[in-house]
Amino acid sequence: MALFPIEDLHTRPPPTGLAPFALGFRPFFLAAGIWAVLLMALWMLVLAGSLDLGTWSPLVWHGHEMLFGFAVAVIAGFLLTAAQNWTGIRTPSGAPLAALFLLWLAGRLGFLIPGLPPVLVALLDLAFLPVLTGALALPILKARQLHNYPFPIMLLALTAANALVHLEVLGWTASTASLGLHLAVYVVVMMIVVMGGRVIPSFTDNKLRTRARKWPLIERLVVPSTLAALLASLLAPDLILTALFAAIAALVHFIRLAGWYTNKFWAEPLLWVLHLGYAWIALGFALLALSAAGIEGAAGSALHAFTAGGIGVLTLGMMARVSLGHTGRLLEPAPLMTLAFIEIGLAALLRVAIPLFFPASHAAGMTASGLLWVIGFALFAVLYAPMLLRPRVDGKPG
Repeated sequence: MALFPIEDLHTRPPPTGLAPFALGFRPFFLAAGIWAVLLMALWMLVLAGSLDLGTWSPLVWHGHEMLFGFAVAVIAGFLLTAAQNWTGIRTPSGAPLAALFLLWLAGRLGFLIPGLPPVLVALLDLAFLPVLTGALALPILKARQLHNYPFPIMLLALTAANALVHLEVLGWTASTASLGLHLAVYVVVMMIVVMGGRVIPSFTDNKLRTRARKWPLIERLVVPSTLAALLASLLAPDLILTALFAAIAALVHFIRLAGWYTNKFWAEPLLWVLHLGYAWIALGFALLALSAAGIEGAAGSALHAFTAGGIGVLTLGMMARVSLGHTGRLLEPAPLMTLAFIEIGLAALLRVAIPLFFPASHAAGMTASGLLWVIGFALFAVLYAPMLLRPRVDGKPG
């Protein structure tokens, strides 16, 4: 008998209890999954005329909550978790993280509680992003990581976009809500472009033992071509120059994506979902070029290629992958999670293709897309809630 028996990690019982605020991805990913389901269900009630949003235009509210509710929750969970890995400095956990999460939640509930003063609703919602920016900026600045400075800056840009929406809803400005929503979409797209370039080829190479091709010229063109196309679309969406910028950006992103391609990733759902999500971004720029060139229906399809496609598909894939890794599990999703990836991809396809090619079926397409979206994110919430609420299976912190 050994004097000092070695504990078998494979037979060790999993830690008990709850750890919903151990690290940023936990509360925000779970909340994003649940809110994605509730938000789409509420949107369907709005479309059916069964829900009154008071001073909010239904389209503005839908766009606002998809961006500043759902997408921002995913961004918060991802960046708070990533920043701790980048810097080695702890990001909020425990009570501070719970307080930050409750601030996000207050912003969501403010829209749904009748009778709250509109100014209070605006203040509650506007407070979250600046606080998140501070929580992210502190470790990045302390570690002097210059290459990560753009992320707090982009969060401040999202704050400005959110303010533009609220200013119009409050009646203090005219016609700024649409500008704010488009600005927010484009900021999130830029975040995806920057972060996707880091993690998608890295995740692919680490899993498959491959080596993604990165052409220096393409990598140098990614940010300026993306920024030029987005700014042109924001300021002058109908100019032929905007079409040119968007076409260049689409070409750059398709070439970049081709460099990451390997047919091996089709056997790995956690990889192909990320590659397909990024493909929606490239397609969004192609549709943006068609819209600027005057093709009818392309503007809405471009917007939903970025949102339902790029944001929806990529966020689901990232949440699934990050949650497994940071709870100490193997990077192998449940079969039902693969089904969820397919459903969200189909939801995006319907939302983009039907208004462009079958406009007479627009209403039916929206309903079908919404139902697929609800099922996909409901599967994520049900499958991942236990692992997001409980401690890591390997007993490590986080």
